[in-house]
Amino acid sequence: MESIAFFNNKGGVGKTTLLCNVAAFLALERNKKVLVVDADPQCNATQLMLDELEVIDLYDDNSAFTIHSVIHPLSIGKGYSQTLSPRRIENYGLDLIPGDPRLALKEDLLSKDWQDATSGDIRGLRTSYLFAQLLSRCEEYDYVLFDMGPSLGSINRAVLLACDYFVSPMSIDIFSLKAIENISTAILEWKRRLKLGVSQVPADQIDDLPDSGGFDIQFAGYVAQQYVQKTRSGEKRVVAAYESILKKIPKTIKANFVDKFKTDDVAIRYEIGRIPNLYSLIPMSQSARKPVFQLKAKDGVRGAHFNKVKDAEDIFRSVTDQLVRNVEELSQ
Repeated sequence: MESIAFFNNKGGVGKTTLLCNVAAFLALERNKKVLVVDADPQCNATQLMLDELEVIDLYDDNSAFTIHSVIHPLSIGKGYSQTLSPRRIENYGLDLIPGDPRLALKEDLLSKDWQDATSGDIRGLRTSYLFAQLLSRCEEYDYVLFDMGPSLGSINRAVLLACDYFVSPMSIDIFSLKAIENISTAILEWKRRLKLGVSQVPADQIDDLPDSGGFDIQFAGYVAQQYVQKTRSGEKRVVAAYESILKKIPKTIKANFVDKFKTDDVAIRYEIGRIPNLYSLIPMSQSARKPVFQLKAKDGVRGAHFNKVKDAEDIFRSVTDQLVRNVEELSQ
């Protein structure tokens, strides 16, 4: 099982759309068993995959299994949850642990326990390893993908602590470049503080922690998204306004992610792919509760849209396959 976080602390970069379509391509086209964990209190992945009535029923039922069910027992002193009841999403061919707005209320708990964890407190460390413990119960899956909110808060820290890899979806603007610098700085500091905390745990208590590394997460690549392209002389090209920023991304990625997180001399293509603005296909996908590349005439596809759906299928195939290649290289 490989665990991958889709993360950028800048919002509005198309992270959820990317994750859901990559997850669906892995499941529907590559026959992989996939679990999506919606760890974003805004619950965007959940709303993308479930219809309105399912969402209403889900949040009207306080006993329904969501991401809140995973953390709540810890918050009331009952230890790790032993329940794992993901929801099957047929249109996407995968399982989902739905998001929950109540997860935002646990931010303070995770933040406080992190402070205790860095001093060697075993309870604080157990809370911080929340998602690592969850992943230990997901071995039946080939891939577990985490959707995350745009922040460097304690929820995202716990997710990144647990995962094997992270992918950064990026919009083509200067703020995405600055976000990369922030992510790099934060993870390296978290890694340092976690190592210090674990080193202070008494030997007779260390086995109480899940079998996870100390922020050994690796960078698996980035996807440049939401730019505009035009056809010139029969070739699709990025418009000039985006091209200048696109050229800066590889250098920024290398300085902040590749050089700082690379553990071995692995030669991989860190630009997993590029996804231009897909315009009306996105609301069609949201309305149909289907991956973009699975849209049909009954979903509102007309005329030239059929070619755009085919283009989107080619894009998500390329992005998904490159991500898989990168993960395979990094795991060796």
